[in-house]
Amino acid sequence: MPTLHNEFLDRLLTQNLKLVNPIHLALLVAEFWIILPLFISMELADCYRLLGLRTGASYEDIKASYRRLARRYHPDANPSNQQQAKEKFIQLTEAYRRLISVVQPIRHPLQEPKTDRPIEPKGSPSPPPHIKVKSSPSIQTTPDLSPTDCKLKLSSYEQLQQLLREQRFPRAIALVEGLAQRLPNDIEVRQWQAITYQRFGRYLIGVNQSDKAKLYLKKALRTDPHNKSLWYEIDRDFRRIEPDIL
Repeated sequence: MPTLHNEFLDRLLTQNLKLVNPIHLALLVAEFWIILPLFISMELADCYRLLGLRTGASYEDIKASYRRLARRYHPDANPSNQQQAKEKFIQLTEAYRRLISVVQPIRHPLQEPKTDRPIEPKGSPSPPPHIKVKSSPSIQTTPDLSPTDCKLKLSSYEQLQQLLREQRFPRAIALVEGLAQRLPNDIEVRQWQAITYQRFGRYLIGVNQSDKAKLYLKKALRTDPHNKSLWYEIDRDFRRIEPDIL
């Protein structure tokens, strides 16, 4: 694997940018454009190999392997051999960036967007992951929808995302139920409807309205009974309710 861009990135990690004068900064930028083709030309097979993965591994496998290896080779975790660890760390980070630029995660409707960033050599630890119903920030275009219905679906989706972020659940439910009546055969709209019920049920648990929460959680299951991710989340929600029932 090329080493020229490794040296460049290493200098960026250790350089105090406050002390860089304009001429020096211009030289660094020029050098970046010189080594950029080397970075782009890195073979995907080498990236998989560096992360200890088989070629074609999934997005989740790539992320998990990178985080495991990055913690192992983090310079702060290897005080007796920091230089060698830093070089390995930079190689892992380059391979990870290259792979996630071409391998996309599997998502479902209404997922809140996530930003997957490589681990920095120095910085605060990452917060614990928060498990959510898997979904996607984009919507699919259904061929049999008219242009008017497609526009309505996109507009409703954007409004629904905003209402859920603001926890305005009654408005969100009214919106998605109206859309489901307009597009009764749209599977994606039915998924949005079920997720909206589930989100409202979870909110109600948090404000000690367990009976009402159970109604909406069951309603979510009836609306989209084949969604395994939804079943998992609702099972977690019911487990939170159980102590209130006993």
